[in-house]
Amino acid sequence: MTPLWWIVVPLVPLLAGVLLWLRPERVAPWYWLACMPALLLSIWPAPALELSLLWPGASWGADDLLARAWLGFSAVLWACASRFAVADLSDGRHLQRFWLFWLLSLTGNLLLVIAQDAASFYIGFTLMSLSAYGLVVHLRGPAPRQAGRIYLQLAVLGEMLIYAGMLLRMHEAGGLLDFVDWQSIPISATTAALLLGGFGLKAGFWPLHVWLPLAHPAAPAAASAVLSGAMIKAGILGIWRFLPAQDALLQHWAVWLLAIGAISAFYGVLLGLLQHKAKAALAYSSVSQIGYLLIILALGWHQPEARPAAALMLALYGVHHGLAKGALFMGAGLSAHARLKGWHWVLMAIPALALAGLPFTSGAAIKVLLKDSVKSSLPEIWLTVLSVGSLATLLVVARALWLMRQAQQNDELPVAQVSQILPWALLCVTPVALPWLWPEMREALLHSLPGYALWAATWPLALGLALSLMAIRFNWRIPAALEHLPNPARAASIRFKRWMSRPPKPAATPANRAQRWRNLERRWNRFFHPDAVAASAWLIAALLLLGWLI
Repeated sequence: MTPLWWIVVPLVPLLAGVLLWLRPERVAPWYWLACMPALLLSIWPAPALELSLLWPGASWGADDLLARAWLGFSAVLWACASRFAVADLSDGRHLQRFWLFWLLSLTGNLLLVIAQDAASFYIGFTLMSLSAYGLVVHLRGPAPRQAGRIYLQLAVLGEMLIYAGMLLRMHEAGGLLDFVDWQSIPISATTAALLLGGFGLKAGFWPLHVWLPLAHPAAPAAASAVLSGAMIKAGILGIWRFLPAQDALLQHWAVWLLAIGAISAFYGVLLGLLQHKAKAALAYSSVSQIGYLLIILALGWHQPEARPAAALMLALYGVHHGLAKGALFMGAGLSAHARLKGWHWVLMAIPALALAGLPFTSGAAIKVLLKDSVKSSLPEIWLTVLSVGSLATLLVVARALWLMRQAQQNDELPVAQVSQILPWALLCVTPVALPWLWPEMREALLHSLPGYALWAATWPLALGLALSLMAIRFNWRIPAALEHLPNPARAASIRFKRWMSRPPKPAATPANRAQRWRNLERRWNRFFHPDAVAASAWLIAALLLLGWLI
């Protein structure tokens, strides 16, 4: 297979954008096909493509498991979301604008996954991040406009941090751009901090998550699915690619990254339980799930020799969470705009329970791998933390499902369209199908079948379901003091906007004495209005005579 096939991956979505100038309502149903080259190459990868004509070291490909896995699930998620969005945007408003930003974001997302050098990754990352602004503000109104402003402000800040960190990293690497070369070169504390901050703003872990709970509820359901399922993981992939595999500094920082991951995992759950909208609760659930990806990164830093195992866990967790969370966000959109039947709710429960580690699903396989890795490198208390984390995850997704159910009280909701149900149902069943399609995940799932492993995975789910039923039975309400929590990010964003919108100060002009005399003359002219010209002449003559006498 020729390496030139890698050009097709980002080129097809770009060329598909040309068709927008025809009739978007006719070509949009076929945009899911733009993801097929990426899906096929994730299964049958071609050799890496060297693009030295662009810049030295430019290379595209997917020569490791992590790249192929993330390329595959990104293609599946974007394809299903593209087909879902066609029916979701059936009102026909601003279709051309939406699909333009959609295709640009898709192009950037696929490009950064196949990038094997820093410059290609940065171009794809920037294209995806800035184009996603058009998806966040598509529905228009005060809430999307405010969410889009905060998103864009932090996206630009993140791009600046990443660009500065990338330049420093290039200097440390002697001008090299290839990720393979970077993995063996030590990194400075300043460079690492810049890259962690920049990519962290996109990943959305605590405390850099402030844009995420605002953007997801404001965006259309399909856009929320790819934002949470694929785009925020680009930040995690950037950290993995840009920072070296074995470094004493990162090994020292692993403890702090582990703490941030744990805080993010539980902070997202606590805030998610206080939400009144299903998509907001799911957004905070994404903050929580990104915390587990940070824990995997920290384990790779803590034990550099275990980096291959960390790469496998990142690949499996990314696929599992991306597809499951995409299904839940699409389900939230369905529940708000269409009448769902009983079997729809059964499908909805599969990805929700899989996120909490339901046995015989991809979630159970991930939990087994993560617990085995934690058990071999961290104190025993972390196993309890992971079990409580499964309980917390179930509580927040149960809250989201209950909020979806509350949206069904509207008797005027239409019947869900088949064109929306099919791609959504495909994502819903992936947690059950994945372990049997992917050998690495199937092996991990088999390790979760013994009795002690099943009990370890089941008791958090049983306790979570019991607590959820008790909350419904006793009509639990959010305490009044917690219903409207302050949002410092929103206040800072508004203050920054007002500061930037102030009218500029008038430019300072040097004093001109001639102008002062001219103004005085004009006053005299107005005073002697009937004979202004004569008065001016007499005034000039008097001044000349005075000068001659002196």
